[in-house]
Formats: sequence, structure tokens, C-alpha cells
Amino acid sequence: MTDVLALIVAKYNYWLYVVLMMIGLYAMIAKNNLIKKLVGMNIFQTAIILFYVSIGYKRGATLPIIENAHGGHGTVIHAINYINPLPHVLMLTAIVVSVATFGVAMALAVRIYQRYQTLEEDELRMRLSEK
Repeated sequence: MTDVLALIVAKYNYWLYVVLMMIGLYAMIAKNNLIKKLVGMNIFQTAIILFYVSIGYKRGATLPIIENAHGGHGTVIHAINYINPLPHVLMLTAIVVSVATFGVAMALAVRIYQRYQTLEEDELRMRLSEK
């Protein structure tokens, strides 16, 4: 039992990401208000971004900048000593896409509210079925 508890404590950040993902998923599925659904989507996306950034981290590693690479032909470079920058770079792109998606979704929510005077899914479905 202590091994399981030690594993849970050692990987606490992954458990935090799972909790954030479930909160976001719950908000997207269970809530009727469109703004609450958008906030849930944003929480879900943030959890995924944090997960990928944490995957790219290595304790005790350094940036992948090799000094004097051309001068020493006999120098051996060990990749294990360097952080992989690819997940971080990809997540920068994901952050931009997330912000753009959230902005467009909020603009659509504003237009829906201006036209139907509500952001509740049930009321919108009822009003759209009447037409």
C-alpha cells in the first residue's frame, strides 16, 4: 500500500492534470450555459498544455545549447543531459490556438445572446425548434 501511495505522491502533478481535465470535461458536458461550457473547454485545454509541458521537463538537465561544438571533434554529447524543447514549442502553438478558439467562441456567444437574449442551451434549442 505504501508503494502505491509513494507513486501517487511522486506523480502529484499528473493527478492534478487529471483532476483539471475532469473538471473541464464535466463543465462541457453537464452545464447548460454556453459561457460555462467555454470556460470548461478552456480548463480542459489548459490541463493538456500543462501535461505536455511537464513531460518535457527533466530534473538536473540543461538547455540544449552546445558550446564549442565545432572546436572539439572528440567531444561526446549525451542527450540525457539536455531538456527536450519540442513539447514546450508545440505547447506555445497550442496556447495561441487555445486563445484564438476561446476568442472566436466568445464572439459567437455574444452574437447568440444579442439575437436570442439567452445563453442557456435548453432555451436556445426550444427557440430554434419553434422556427
